Amino acid sequence: MALEQYLRERLARKDLLLMTHVVCGYPSFEDNWAELEVMAEFDVDVVELQFPFSEPSADGPLFVKANQEAINHGVRPADCFEFMRKVSAHFPFKVLMMGYYNTAFKMGSQAFVDRLAAAGGCGYILPDLPVEEAGELHGLSKSRELAPIVLMTPTNTEDRLQALADAAEGFIYAVARKGVTGNKTEMGEDLDAFIARCRAHTDLPIGVGFGVSQKADLDFLRGKAEIAIIGTAALKAWEEGGEESLRGFFSGLLG
Repeated sequence: MALEQYLRERLARKDLLLMTHVVCGYPSFEDNWAELEVMAEFDVDVVELQFPFSEPSADGPLFVKANQEAINHGVRPADCFEFMRKVSAHFPFKVLMMGYYNTAFKMGSQAFVDRLAAAGGCGYILPDLPVEEAGELHGLSKSRELAPIVLMTPTNTEDRLQALADAAEGFIYAVARKGVTGNKTEMGEDLDAFIARCRAHTDLPIGVGFGVSQKADLDFLRGKAEIAIIGTAALKAWEEGGEESLRGFFSGLLG
């Protein structure tokens, strides 16, 4: 099932979907599995599986550390694809590959989309790949029903937002503020206005990420966006106390 269709079916019964994030192999694949079990308990809709990369330019300090430690442990793309295959076969939520273009470039576009589709992925987020250079990859993705998730940012011009919207599939990833992941985002008029700007250029569902970390943030996003994207806050909870802490985090977030 194509990602957009899946999301719209979920939105028929939920007023805000939840997308979460796991760095493959950090702290270990066993830890990842336990994290995903908790996420499934709380009916998460989509999970990004991040393929570790040495220069994760969109990520804040915690994810930079997680990427580097996973690489130090020997985690490679082949391990991530195999883990994705197991995850997509076991869990009810959809799975996206999140990473950086170097991974796809080294494999070659055709091999990348073939392996991603074979592993049960429904799309990918490559924040360092400009849409102007993504034509081949996006074209090959269509035949595999893989959604290239495009990021829109508050600094984009209206013309740029339209170009991004024209290249997007699945949903739009609206970056809530300048900078990298991990810092708190002020939920207020500026973000409201930015979401409205994104909405003016696309009919796709809109997900908001970068700094979404608490129940008040989800309450703010309801009625404005379709997906709340949680990354750093969940990993912080896991590092503080494993399954119990992560379960408490989601209970507070969704309670």
